[in-house]
Amino acid sequence: MTKGTVKGIISNLVYVEVDGPVSQNEICYIDFQGVKLMAEVIKVAGNIAYAQVFESTRGLKPGDLVEFTDKMLQVKLGPGMLSKNYDGLQDDLNKMEGLFLKRGEHTDPLDEERIWHFTPIAKVGDTVLAGDWLGSVPENWLDHKIMVPFLMEGKYQVKSIVPEGDYKITDTIAVVVDEEGKEYPLTMVQYWPVKLPIKAYQSKPRPFKTLETGIRTIDTLNPIAEGGTGFTPGPFGTGKTVLQHSISQNAEADLIVVAACGERANEVVELFTEFPELDDPRTGRKLIERTIIICNTSNMPVAAREASVYTAMSICEYYRSMGLKVLLLADSTSRWAQALREMSNRMEELPGPDAYPMDLPAIISNFYARAGYVYLNNGQTGSITFIGAVSPAGGNLKEPVTESTKKAARCFYSLSQDRADSKRYPAVDPIDSYSKYLEYDEIQEFLNQNIAPGWVDKVYKAKDILLRGKEAKDQINILGDDGVPLDYHSRFWKSELIDRIILVQDSFDPIDKSTPMKRQAYMLNLLLNICDTNFDFESYEELQPFYSRVINVLLQMNYQPFEGDKFKEYEAQLESILAERRVK
Repeated sequence: MTKGTVKGIISNLVYVEVDGPVSQNEICYIDFQGVKLMAEVIKVAGNIAYAQVFESTRGLKPGDLVEFTDKMLQVKLGPGMLSKNYDGLQDDLNKMEGLFLKRGEHTDPLDEERIWHFTPIAKVGDTVLAGDWLGSVPENWLDHKIMVPFLMEGKYQVKSIVPEGDYKITDTIAVVVDEEGKEYPLTMVQYWPVKLPIKAYQSKPRPFKTLETGIRTIDTLNPIAEGGTGFTPGPFGTGKTVLQHSISQNAEADLIVVAACGERANEVVELFTEFPELDDPRTGRKLIERTIIICNTSNMPVAAREASVYTAMSICEYYRSMGLKVLLLADSTSRWAQALREMSNRMEELPGPDAYPMDLPAIISNFYARAGYVYLNNGQTGSITFIGAVSPAGGNLKEPVTESTKKAARCFYSLSQDRADSKRYPAVDPIDSYSKYLEYDEIQEFLNQNIAPGWVDKVYKAKDILLRGKEAKDQINILGDDGVPLDYHSRFWKSELIDRIILVQDSFDPIDKSTPMKRQAYMLNLLLNICDTNFDFESYEELQPFYSRVINVLLQMNYQPFEGDKFKEYEAQLESILAERRVK
């Protein structure tokens, strides 16, 4: 085992002189007064290893001993991760005592004493590969698959497998034999290095179907694909976290993983206290039952921020290999990028724009590329849909993190300060935002078949109405109400229809907070028909009261059960208002 001594310390970057071989991303432990501080090697130059420490380095001094493990930063995977609160190193926070994390304190992420009911899937004599299912155990209401460890290469034959019954995660549940006759006992637990993507699948096609989130501004105008990527940049206070919570509650996913990487402490406390209370509309139980939270606050060492996003993604890949739809929400990846910048600066690397690392776009792209839709070895499918939040300073969307993420993610949900100020939540800007999935032939075909023929054309038409409305509003603001033709006022109010009825959504109303796709399609068709109708007005003063009445009735429809009695009443009321001004 390689050992070393500390030669220099710059904040949480430590220079270690080593006496043997050391590899990149290897984990080492620094002995500080009998406490083992965990660190990761990020650079090797000759006999000097640069290690970033995951904890405070206060009190460390040159000469302290370092021990290398010959292992990378890894996660412990197995039953019992659901509903857990982990830090970036996968320590179970609920097992820790006191108000503050103690240095060098680590807890086991899984309960090794808990009994699980195992049902075998594989049979003796079966040929298996890494990631193949050996059996399953019920975890909350999910079917947790026990798999051949991902680190095992080549083909194996099942020599023995235990019968159905109750076992601990450390019990041997199967024995497999490689082609040379060597035996490998397998338990329900396996380990995986977080920096490497899990590739235990057959193929990874381009996403071809959409993921329903229940949020109209996303599903109708800028849909995200199942296995797709998106991000939500926006200034502070524009509702990034609330939007992510709404998506987690309503999205069509089996499992939610929330990575809070460098959040403010009060936001993390909110996450821990509010998530357990949220009702799950899919199961009727609590949302936390199918959620894993991985967090580190902004006052933790920067290295922990980087670890948390990779830990979260590795856990997602593990559950994807079980054939589940996983949704990963990261808030906020800006703090992760700042951690990369800090370490890059301490290592005196050549800085890129705004002092971020030169390879920031490549790091972000590689991370986003780990999401996706996959076909497993047994023909089943699984997916990871990844939505990251970005917090650009001052809402500047031209800064490097936003620009780099734009290149990697396929959906861009820009949160606008103006919309947040005018209380139009979710504050997603309909003009600046986009979904590149609308350009995919597979997605267009899926939408045409599953929602309505020519659906994509209708979406583009709605976007065009919103753009024309914004242009008209700008002209009215410059020239005054009576300085523009009547047509400008009409364009503006038609855009207001789509804005107020489709884009604005009440996340606290039991009906309006989540809208099924069938209802979204119905409402968009209704609004586009109104926009295509010619109405008779003598002057611009007649437009506002008319459209205000129309919007008011449509808003009431949003709060009623779809196609219920009240809904139909308001629909009839709407028709009578439209008939007053409709050109015969």
